[in-house]
Amino acid sequence: MSTEQDFLNTLDKKLWTSANKLLPTLDAAVYKHVILGLVFLKYVSDAFDERQEDLRRQFTNPEDDYYLPRTDYDSEAEWQEAVGAELEQRDYYSEKNVFWVPMEARWQSLRDSAKLALGANLPWTTADGTPERMRSVGWLLDNAMEAIERENPKLKNVLNKDFARLQVDGHKLGELIDLFSESNFHAKEHNDKPLSLKGKDILGHVYEYFLGQFALAEGKKGGQYYTPKTIVSLIVRMLRPFRGRVYDPAMGSGGFFVQSEEFVEEFGGKLGQIAVYGQESNPTTWRLAAMNMAIRGIEFDFGKGPADSFTADQHPDLRADFVMANPPFNMKEWWNARLENDPRWQFGTPRSNANFAWVQHMLYHLAPSGSMALLLANGSMSSTAGGEGEIRKALVEHDLVECMLALPGQMFTNTQIPACIWFLTRTKAAREVDGRELADRRRRFLFIDARQMGYMKERVLRDFTREDIQRITNTFHAWQQGEGYEDTSGFCTSATLEEVRNHDHVLTPGRFVGAEGADGDSEVFSAKVQRLTVTLQEQLAEGSRLEGFIRENLKALGYAD
Repeated sequence: MSTEQDFLNTLDKKLWTSANKLLPTLDAAVYKHVILGLVFLKYVSDAFDERQEDLRRQFTNPEDDYYLPRTDYDSEAEWQEAVGAELEQRDYYSEKNVFWVPMEARWQSLRDSAKLALGANLPWTTADGTPERMRSVGWLLDNAMEAIERENPKLKNVLNKDFARLQVDGHKLGELIDLFSESNFHAKEHNDKPLSLKGKDILGHVYEYFLGQFALAEGKKGGQYYTPKTIVSLIVRMLRPFRGRVYDPAMGSGGFFVQSEEFVEEFGGKLGQIAVYGQESNPTTWRLAAMNMAIRGIEFDFGKGPADSFTADQHPDLRADFVMANPPFNMKEWWNARLENDPRWQFGTPRSNANFAWVQHMLYHLAPSGSMALLLANGSMSSTAGGEGEIRKALVEHDLVECMLALPGQMFTNTQIPACIWFLTRTKAAREVDGRELADRRRRFLFIDARQMGYMKERVLRDFTREDIQRITNTFHAWQQGEGYEDTSGFCTSATLEEVRNHDHVLTPGRFVGAEGADGDSEVFSAKVQRLTVTLQEQLAEGSRLEGFIRENLKALGYAD
């Protein structure tokens, strides 16, 4: 294990264990907003302090362009006062995309104020019965959040400002503030070894870790804002969103955007090569996503606010290069009369659940050369209810389906429904994309069956290994490029349009990839099934003939039926 990973694991455990001891009485759905609100507050304050220290060094360094000459002032005190005044100029922070943090929201000020509030000789309750200790520290946090929103219009209506209303004991909030103060989010070394992590990377990791832990704690509800990181990583690495517009119409906490930016940076690109667009109907989840982006310095457009993607599309004119989503599975209560004859239903009007409404909504927002991926329940690959079979047939016949990937069970915290990933693209013609030459794959479809992959991360939760992700990704890219790809029994098959038609446009990978371990058997799975079915029918007929022959012989020997 690397020094960086060991440091992050240690930090995760320390924060999570301690925070759970401090707030044992709150529901996880409420608790996450307390913790993640403090994570965000700590981050923006730390980033502000770090920039301020850099500026202080520049203002006092004679070799720097920002140097304020000591000789221009009558005294040391006057010079120091001038440096202090310059440090409070907002432009120095905005030029580095650092949020402006007012004095009352800076972490040290908040920590000092909390200690004063808790140490004051205040009455136990106010006239309305609210414990004063609860109200004072909660009020300080709400005031800090309001100040940051006021000074940074981008964060308007994004931050949680309900600390006082939650009535968490002030001493517990004070201890939580102290806990975060003691955690070093800008550590330069761990166990006497140097660290290459930036403060943004460390706090961003903690934020993602806490989201995952809260999703586990909340169970089914946690899936509204969290998709397992390895599944997000798999989709991002298969689509390779290196530059362009990235859109998620069911964004949750914004995991696809985070992974996309990390992918760009990992392969030598720069922050900002992709433009992020998202939509989310749940107000608290919408705020989680906005904070998630702010922590990482990712520019984003999430519309005017929380809204339903079907009835209040926040990006009607968007045509994205990459569309990724994990929408709610089999959502039934979604239809609205206003959606009748909607231009998004190019391949048929969805009538049962929202599965193919999501597919078509995403296709509608896909650029002419764009690609997309979405998670859906396995039923989407074979169901004929509510016209789903006809919509799926239309997608296949229009050659929009690129790859179907069947996932293992127990991959999600919020559902045990078996799931798959649909990969669709506007064009499968030969073309060059970001230095890769893609082969002509028209009228061909890749099927990958990953149901036997992964390992049990928890008692009831399965996860992919890095090697699993690499194998699936390499298979997909080799097939796209037409080099190094081979069908593998039980794992992957490249099928023709005619073969898919023979299966009545059912897209379940297991129908095409065959059984694992059939080495040296190059017979197409569908043809083999047909051949073996004929053989079985012949053998059953022969068995019936032999049974009749035996009965006739028994009768001749005097044995009746």
